[in-house]
Amino acid sequence: MTLGIAFAAIVLFVGTAGTVMPTIMRAWRGLAEGPDVILANALLLNIALILLGWHRYKALNGQLDAHKQSEQEARRLAELDDLTGCLNRRSFSEKLAGMLGERKGGESAVAVIAIDLDNFKQVNDLNGHAAGDSVLTEIARRVLTQLPDQAVLARLGGDEFVCALPYAAHAADRVELLATRMIEQVAKPVPHDGNSIDITVSLGLASSLNLDDQPTDNPAHDLMHKADIAMYHAKKQGKNRFYWFEAPMENELRFRNELEAGIRRGIEKGEFVPYYEQQIDLDSGELVGFEMLARWNSPEMGLVGPDIFIPIAEEIGVIAEMSEHLIEQAFADASEWDSALTLSVNISPVQMRDPWFAQKILKLLVKHRFPAHRLEIEITETCLHENIGMVRSMITSLRNQGVKVSLDDFGTGYASLSQLKSLPFDRLKIDRSFISELRGEEQNTKLVEAIVSMSDGLKMPITAEGIEDEDILAALKKWGQMKGQGYHYGRPEPADKVLERLQTKGRLATVSEGDIAEVVGEADNDTARKKDGGSRAV
Repeated sequence: MTLGIAFAAIVLFVGTAGTVMPTIMRAWRGLAEGPDVILANALLLNIALILLGWHRYKALNGQLDAHKQSEQEARRLAELDDLTGCLNRRSFSEKLAGMLGERKGGESAVAVIAIDLDNFKQVNDLNGHAAGDSVLTEIARRVLTQLPDQAVLARLGGDEFVCALPYAAHAADRVELLATRMIEQVAKPVPHDGNSIDITVSLGLASSLNLDDQPTDNPAHDLMHKADIAMYHAKKQGKNRFYWFEAPMENELRFRNELEAGIRRGIEKGEFVPYYEQQIDLDSGELVGFEMLARWNSPEMGLVGPDIFIPIAEEIGVIAEMSEHLIEQAFADASEWDSALTLSVNISPVQMRDPWFAQKILKLLVKHRFPAHRLEIEITETCLHENIGMVRSMITSLRNQGVKVSLDDFGTGYASLSQLKSLPFDRLKIDRSFISELRGEEQNTKLVEAIVSMSDGLKMPITAEGIEDEDILAALKKWGQMKGQGYHYGRPEPADKVLERLQTKGRLATVSEGDIAEVVGEADNDTARKKDGGSRAV
């Protein structure tokens, strides 16, 4: 419109100037009178309209160009991940749908590779989010350098990436070779602020050939889902590897999801209960305590062992809540035992990452008036490699209040002699994998003997797990005084069975004022006496 107005002003200018300008020229030469005032003003007005129209036209053009650039930038940002420059989930789905639509019969296929960084949370926790962003950017760059020209890469969020590429249906080995190269390239250290950050990836591969037998309404979404399932399978199998999708994996994942939901419901409904395994003094054969073991009374699956639900509870972040409920119940159960009997409790490495863990344990002791000297916390060697300074602080806090701390499953991890000397452990527990194979195995015999000799040098008593028969018991007795536990003395039992056993042995508790006074952090013993009413038989 502004260009039209300017053009019309130019036409009028030409018409008016053709009349006015000759008159002006003759007037300058003195050959005629000046031009008509109205026509002269019209000429000047035309000139002003031309200048204003042209200026406005240029301004509007500039605004339109800026608007187009803004739209293009908004479209780019809507399609790309702002950190890595990769596609985002929405734009990747569209690209993948297009690639699937371009397939030519059964000769060509599309592979989707789901990529997830292993233990990326620890990178953020230990090095900060700036380091995490640096790692994500570098990993994206490394993956892009390995992809062929026809491939596309997207960041779905967090540390999850996905790529898609066409390939010849008979050449799946090419995709496997690409996955292998990705794993190798990503595994190289990532430099950041003078430090070196190590990272690995787990990959899940899925082919559009998996969709041929089961046509779906959204093939792109289904193919990404299958690649995700394969990736989770790779993580389950040890991480830093890849797997092709297979149908049974989907059933496993569905079962896993059901387990997760069941665990969450079970915690709310109190389905997790403590069982107790006897601990025996090997010299005297006397019962000296119990180790608390978790069991799940699932309405659907029956009694489930900890090897099934503990790893999942750790992964989904509910292990601390579950453990605290079990410990509270164990304190209530153990308060009915002979006060000479100890209670051992296993602690997950995940719980040891909580800086308030020791305070939570001490608070539970006070809440349930359970004497600290009867409690033994068991931690595994894995805890020593995550944050040894925090572990040392927690162990010290607990021991200062009278709680004993033992190193569980000794021999299966990487605890060093210097760590054993510097950390104030009260006891070592030899893993059952060594103990249960003592029957005639000279190599294992020498290994257990070495552990016993080392514990003697460190002045740490020993508990042997996995005593299953008289032969193992006899082999252990020759190494001196120690505690033992295992199926030779009976399987873990629920609280009511333990009470029956203790009643038979005359080992039920007599709680006195003196016992209450020993509770860690008990600030007001007078209140405890009034509440307890003196000595009472339980």
